Amino acid sequence: TRQKKVARLIQKELSIILQKEAPGFLGNIMVSVTIVRMSPDLANANVFLSIFPAEDPKEALKVIKSHSGLIRKSLGNLVRHQLRIVPILEFFLDDSAAYAEEIDILLKK
Repeated sequence: TRQKKVARLIQKELSIILQKEAPGFLGNIMVSVTIVRMSPDLANANVFLSIFPAEDPKEALKVIKSHSGLIRKSLGNLVRHQLRIVPILEFFLDDSAAYAEEIDILLKK
């Protein structure tokens, strides 16, 4: 239950950070935090992002990964009174929406 609580906290705070900071380095691309999975020791967080409307979401993900230090520092400022350790952030592309759309198209055929 502690992992789930921390994951929800990180998801909420990261969405706020990305809403404010992402236009600076991504331009007019919307980034949504879909899932956060915490390690049992709460030191690592796997963050799954949905990136829209990007022609190449993998490039946008590379830009986000290059700014992960800045994002982690901002997260640390927001959660420093709630968490002892600010987790190391690993960003991944969440392609579940594209997968669901592909399945939907196949079902309509």
